[in-house]
Amino acid sequence: MFAPSQIEVRKFFCATYRKLRDKQPLIPMEALAAGWIDEHPEYHELLGDEERALAEVYTVEEGKTNPFLHLSMHLTITEQVSIDQPTGIRQAVELLAARRNSLHEAQHAAMDCLGEMIWASQRSGMPPDGHQYLDCVRRKATS
Repeated sequence: MFAPSQIEVRKFFCATYRKLRDKQPLIPMEALAAGWIDEHPEYHELLGDEERALAEVYTVEEGKTNPFLHLSMHLTITEQVSIDQPTGIRQAVELLAARRNSLHEAQHAAMDCLGEMIWASQRSGMPPDGHQYLDCVRRKATS
């Protein structure tokens, strides 16, 4: 399992943005990230300033979205869909994308479910419940 530090994650997204902006070759994970970075132009200024990106603090109380968490969740869901793990997530996200007419909007809906699963796991001290997560995405896809 790969468990990068907060700084490593931020440097990865900043470096990917820099390579994307400068039209440099990307490794496969950077190419996936670049697609989501393109979808979020509101993050470009921050990603272009690595010093600021490394120093920025995001708290729930401030109500600011953490762009690094947001982009990381996009990558997580993309990877889950590519390997269909948990089993059924590919079909659920594809149905959600078809219903919303947007993969991006489908990912944001799935992100809500992923966040709920992580929050529940942290709160209970139990492992993440993939079935609960999948059920949440399926509910969003069929409602």
